[in-house]
Amino acid sequence: MTIPRPDDIRPGQESVWDYPRPPRLEHVDVRVQIDFGGERIVDTDDVVRVLETSHPPVYYLPIAAFGEALVPTDGASFCEFKGAARYFDVHGGGERADHAAWNYPRPMPGYEDLDDRVAVYAAPMDRCIVDGEVVVPQPGGFYGGWVTSALAGPFKGIPGSHGW
Repeated sequence: MTIPRPDDIRPGQESVWDYPRPPRLEHVDVRVQIDFGGERIVDTDDVVRVLETSHPPVYYLPIAAFGEALVPTDGASFCEFKGAARYFDVHGGGERADHAAWNYPRPMPGYEDLDDRVAVYAAPMDRCIVDGEVVVPQPGGFYGGWVTSALAGPFKGIPGSHGW
């Protein structure tokens, strides 16, 4: 396994290679908005982000901030750190994105702040916005991180990153 050379950090950036493993939770003072189906389905400043080595942050938002936009669906997965995840379809403007959001209803010790919070894959949404900046989905389709200009990579999910 070859670990990549971290990108140079520009002023105002943080490197995902400085993030810890196991992941760390942070309550952050940012505004997150999500648009889907031509509607704004979330607008909140109650935000927790999860930081893990080589990954852009995953933003967890209160389930209540989604109103009627989340519908529980089948499927589950397991994270060795956070625990068992369940999935949601995301609805907005007459559209539906299957399995586009997830949460940890009974998070593992150390991750209790994720209880009653949901993360959303950015790719199927019209747009996800952090403090006015439209995010880019984490590469690869499997991971749920959101890339902003405040980050230096490279990011897990790009070709050849499976063993990172």
